[in-house]
Amino acid sequence: MSKVMYGPMQLLVIVFDNPDFHGQIRRELESVMEKKLIRLIDLLFLWKDEDGNIATLEATQLDEEERMRFGAVIGGIIGFGAGGEKGALTGMEAGALAAAQENYGITDKDIMEITEAVPENTAAAIFIIEHLWAKSLKQAIHDAGGVLVSQGMITPELLAMVGQELAEAVEAAEKNERKPAAATAW
Repeated sequence: MSKVMYGPMQLLVIVFDNPDFHGQIRRELESVMEKKLIRLIDLLFLWKDEDGNIATLEATQLDEEERMRFGAVIGGIIGFGAGGEKGALTGMEAGALAAAQENYGITDKDIMEITEAVPENTAAAIFIIEHLWAKSLKQAIHDAGGVLVSQGMITPELLAMVGQELAEAVEAAEKNERKPAAATAW
C-alpha cells in the first residue's frame, strides 16, 4: 500500500472591514494553485451587507475520493492522539464520514458562529491550504529520521508586536534600575 504524503497545512482567518473586492484575491489564489504551490483544502468566505444579509462561498480543490482519504487521514491522526490505535480507527471512520457529508474542514457550526460574529458591512474568509511546495522537503526530513516538533508563521505584524513588547520590557527594566534600593536593616 502506498503511503500518502501531504504537505504542511495552514489555517488562515481573515477579516475585511468595509470590503472592496475586485477579484484580486481570487486571481492570486488561482495563480499560486496553478503553479502547484498550494492546494485549497477548504475555503469559506462570507460577507454581511449593511442590512445584515449574508452571502457565502465555499470551495475546495479536493474531489470526492480525496475528501474521503483526507478526512480519514486527519481523523485518524486526531484519534491516535486522543486514544492510541483504537482512537485512530474511530477517528478514521469519523473523518471519512465527515468528508462524505462534505464537512472536511469547516463545519456548519463554524459557519453559524462566524456569521453571528461578523458585523454588518464586513467580510470574513477562512482558508485551509496545503503547501504542496514543501512535500518533497517534508519527505527528505522524514527519510533522514527527522520529526517536526514545532512550526509557526512569522509575519511582519508579529515581528512588530514582538518589537513593541521588547521595547516595553526594556523600559520597565530601566525604570527598575533607576529606583533606589531599599535600605536593609540587619
